[in-house]
Amino acid sequence: MTTSAPPQTEGPDIAAIAAQNDAFRKLACLGIAPDQPIAGRMHVTRSLAEAEDGFMAEAVKAAGEFDVFEPENDPDGCHDFGAVDIRGQKVFWKIDGVDAPSHSGIAMCQTGFVGSK
Repeated sequence: MTTSAPPQTEGPDIAAIAAQNDAFRKLACLGIAPDQPIAGRMHVTRSLAEAEDGFMAEAVKAAGEFDVFEPENDPDGCHDFGAVDIRGQKVFWKIDGVDAPSHSGIAMCQTGFVGSK
């Protein structure tokens, strides 16, 4: 009796995904154009969009500048999630669509204010 091992399939290129996510986040949040065109959208919760005194602009900028990816906060190495502190409030961001030709978007929400006001 002989058995054969199932064929090995290559996994995704994590470094390429991380680079694509970084490029998309910098485009969406900072307006920095990537080397290659990339499509996608940014979505924010209503409460973050309606925040006063430039809070949302600060949050978007901070998300775009975020670069502290370590095993504790980025275990898969894809650079697709993060959190920033703005004026004592935590704002989370998440990128979806990493293995698609274009990104479905970056979503941002502020803790304590998720959902309608």
